[in-house]
Amino acid sequence: MLAPAAAHAEDYVPPPPPVAPSIANSSLSSVCVADVPYISYDITLVDPDNQATSHTAYLTLSGGGQSETFLLGEIVDGQLSGTMLWPGASVGDDGQPTGWPGWMLVGGTWVQTDGNYAWTRDVTSALITVNPETTVPLSYPPSAPDCLTSPSDSATTTSSSSSGLASTGVSQAMLPIGIGSILVILAGLAIFLLRRRASTH
Repeated sequence: MLAPAAAHAEDYVPPPPPVAPSIANSSLSSVCVADVPYISYDITLVDPDNQATSHTAYLTLSGGGQSETFLLGEIVDGQLSGTMLWPGASVGDDGQPTGWPGWMLVGGTWVQTDGNYAWTRDVTSALITVNPETTVPLSYPPSAPDCLTSPSDSATTTSSSSSGLASTGVSQAMLPIGIGSILVILAGLAIFLLRRRASTH
């Protein structure tokens, strides 16, 4: 009676272990649209055995001793794609850029700063986290003639005086008056000396 049971035990093959979820095929890219930097993401969750305990995707940027995590959204049917503003960038209702990472507007002039996510301009990769996680390449988009990812040079240059005289408080408009006054004084002094010389003879 034990022989058949032993035979069945020998024939038993245990099921394979469940396949771990993966987002290895996910990708990130940096793009510039109308002078505004964005991060484009395309996340693919492969989970044939439903092992993932979360379908919420996050993006983490790290560099320069700093780190920041951003919510991307929920993965539906294994897919999530979209775009987000690059941290530190901002855009107005009219679609025009109003800020870039590492820059601040002071008195109408754009000035470089260590704040406003300046460190993100130097990242070379980013971490995507769901339940599994993966690191993918990512870098700040460089400026191009048709799409700026920093303020233009003209916007960052303060206006300078056209003459060094302005810095001393002497205007060009007053220069002829000053020269004329000196000539009058010299002429008066010459006449005085001539009269004095004549009176001594």
